[in-house]
Amino acid sequence: MIKTKNLSFSYLEYEEIEELNDDDRELLISAMKSAANAYAPYSEFMVGAAVRLESGTIVNGTNIENGAFPSGICAERSALAGAASNHPGDVPVALAVAAKNSNGFTGDPVSPCGNCRQVISEEENRNHKPVRIILGGKRNIRIINTASDLLPLCFKMESHGFTHR
Repeated sequence: MIKTKNLSFSYLEYEEIEELNDDDRELLISAMKSAANAYAPYSEFMVGAAVRLESGTIVNGTNIENGAFPSGICAERSALAGAASNHPGDVPVALAVAAKNSNGFTGDPVSPCGNCRQVISEEENRNHKPVRIILGGKRNIRIINTASDLLPLCFKMESHGFTHR
């Protein structure tokens, strides 16, 4: 028997960065500053990310493109990899993303790509904690409570007989 199922989620939307709480504002500003360090000679689309860890530490990341496409890395995965490599055991609790091109920051926030969504989701599953996602643009800012909202049918190790060590 065929069944129709619906998926939906809610998110917060702000018009101004000043409306955010201090921690979210600090994290988004850090992501915006990180975008300036991106290496994007091919797309000219510079993305910055910032991850806040449970300890309060902020780890930044940028997108890094490569002529041997798709050998580059997205800002979100860059920040999460830096956090895991340099701060093992300090769990990510929030991730901010901001993107710009030659005209400045994007009007609407950019959302993580599918690869990044899966990586963020894996962090949530591995640590058994949600990662709040803050997406910043000139016209608005969106806050999503968990990566599962962005990728509701994500691959989960447990669903396929694997377990985390």
